[in-house]
Amino acid sequence: MAKRKNDNLSMGEALNEFIKENRLQPGMDKVDVREAWKNLMGNGVNNYTSTVELRGDTLFVGLSSSVLREELSLGKSKIITMLNEDLGRDLVKKLVLR
Repeated sequence: MAKRKNDNLSMGEALNEFIKENRLQPGMDKVDVREAWKNLMGNGVNNYTSTVELRGDTLFVGLSSSVLREELSLGKSKIITMLNEDLGRDLVKKLVLR
């Protein structure tokens, strides 16, 4: 009886393999980025956040406060660094606040 190649995989490894084989990573990245934004920005910013959308390597964030948008735009590179650290890889290269 031949041994299946997945017999020694942990649940996490099996899930990652499934994601890779079914080309689901882009969708997972979009969910992960939304979660990272929510966790890093806290309730103060999240109350004014209307949309968080990853397209390619650009993160588009809709904000309902022009004052907050201006404040956050001053720290774009720091926000990108924090998001990528939270995600564990360089996923976001550009941040567009609108």
